[in-house]
Amino acid sequence: MLGAGVCAGLVAGGLSGAGTVAGAAPVPLAPARQAVATGYGGTVASVDPDATQVGLDVLRRGGNAVDAAVATAAALGVTEPYSAGVGGGGFLVSYDARTRRVSTIDGRETAPAALTETGFLDPATGSPRPFADLVNSTLSVGVPGTPATWDAALRRSGTMPLADVLSGARSLAERGFVVDGEFHDQTVANAERFADFSSTADLFLPGGEAPAVGSVFRNPDLARTYGLLAEHGVGALYGGELGRAVVDTVTAPPVAPGVEREVLRGAMTLDDVAAYRAVPRKPTRVRHAGLDVYGMPAPSSGGTTVGEALNILRAKGSGYTGADLEHLRLEAAALAFADRNRYVGDPDVVDVPQRELLSSRFAASRACLVDVASTLPRPLAAGALHTGVSCPAGGPANPTPYEGESTTHLVTADAQGNVVSYTLTIEQTGGSGIVVPGRGFLLNNELTDFNAAPVVAGQPDPNLPGPGKRPRSSMAPTIVLQGSRPLLATGSPGGATIIGTVLGILVNRLDGGMDLPAAIAAPRVSEQNGVRATAEQAYVDSPLGVEMQARGHALTPTDEIGAAVGLEFLADGRIQAVAEPERRGGGAAGVVHPAP
Repeated sequence: MLGAGVCAGLVAGGLSGAGTVAGAAPVPLAPARQAVATGYGGTVASVDPDATQVGLDVLRRGGNAVDAAVATAAALGVTEPYSAGVGGGGFLVSYDARTRRVSTIDGRETAPAALTETGFLDPATGSPRPFADLVNSTLSVGVPGTPATWDAALRRSGTMPLADVLSGARSLAERGFVVDGEFHDQTVANAERFADFSSTADLFLPGGEAPAVGSVFRNPDLARTYGLLAEHGVGALYGGELGRAVVDTVTAPPVAPGVEREVLRGAMTLDDVAAYRAVPRKPTRVRHAGLDVYGMPAPSSGGTTVGEALNILRAKGSGYTGADLEHLRLEAAALAFADRNRYVGDPDVVDVPQRELLSSRFAASRACLVDVASTLPRPLAAGALHTGVSCPAGGPANPTPYEGESTTHLVTADAQGNVVSYTLTIEQTGGSGIVVPGRGFLLNNELTDFNAAPVVAGQPDPNLPGPGKRPRSSMAPTIVLQGSRPLLATGSPGGATIIGTVLGILVNRLDGGMDLPAAIAAPRVSEQNGVRATAEQAYVDSPLGVEMQARGHALTPTDEIGAAVGLEFLADGRIQAVAEPERRGGGAAGVVHPAP
């Protein structure tokens, strides 16, 4: 990460320690953060200017959107290590300009074969273990899917070998980047748990302190890891020495001397790692505002939940604007979340009724419950599937369990019109808090996205743990086509808030008359079928937020929600890349050939 305005004199400073090097060659300044970039030849938008620059460099070297997406993701593993990296997973949605088709790759982490449905229950009590105990452990570590995703994407649609695509991130890890306030503050917030693991403390707490703002942070171990992947391919992880290092860390975490708390340990094996596959899946698709909206299918709930909410809005009819449109959006989101909680899990293990959830008939049966003048009581029950009743009565309420919010999203496009929308994660900010010794990356704690026990007693739960199972996600990488050509792409981090963020951006842009920069910058609210929705303070205080509260929507203020990015193909042939102007310190949008 590099905050705008960091001067060259600060760059030469740097802290001593495993993660930093003092007195080394000056680190080139990355481009200043900019929220909007417009032009030709391809584009990249991410949360970080160094990572965006790495992706743009790949485009300038002749790579396509997929090559640039993998390069940007690898660079984010350097500069955003608490949000994504080799030790995590994610979901990639792409548009192929030659075939004019949208496809997806499921790179979600998988549970070890030893994890059973009761694996997160305390055997002494039969109750779920404390969430904090699961988060700060290796019991919650899933088999990483990110390198397999990169490999699958490049093999299917890339033009450059993995070694070339990783070269920019490898160089960035070697030369370092300038620490900004966001990186420093995230380190401080995690310092207590990072200190519990010697490998993590050595890397991220040199000398026992978080790297100072303006210092240079280097990660030579991660550079060597990227070098290993470049030389041996992803087999280095899925059966090779890197996989063995991951397994050894999961089964014997490097707990620092003097730590008294029990660290729960996972039972991952090298067979679990070697068996991992990134899975191509058919994207979700709904029609909205005369456009085709494509998203990520299960085990992500992003595509089905965003899609169902859009279908409910469509079933209510057109012509709604302002507060009426916003009220209907929140009601549709609550209903869609209730259905997501009841029906969506890993489709390779449970029956996910995706076609029904996205059908016009089902949307009509949910839309009939919504009144533009009143608010439905929360939490809501899931809808009844396969019924002839036009407006069926509900059953038990289906609230939304907690999901970690540390994730990152990127979008890329190239001169040929290929597009990638890619969300990747290690779950919590800082993941499990455990760095694989000598490898420079944190392990995920993604298995906490499973429900430790059924959310509704006596009702089947599709998202319980299981051997080899993928936990449900809310990641919602999205691509919108106009006819057979891309119009826009977007996505966001934020755990369960992702769905509301992406839905809000789409509704603001496609129904509310905003351009994409305004749609991404607008104050946000996250309706997750809880008693109260979470909303940014700016939303709570806005005339729209005041009106929503007057209509019965209960809001809990928060500082910020998500850190979205997006891109749009403009009518005049230019591409516009859009990042956050302020959230998470502001994002970074760039184009190959700027043209205002």
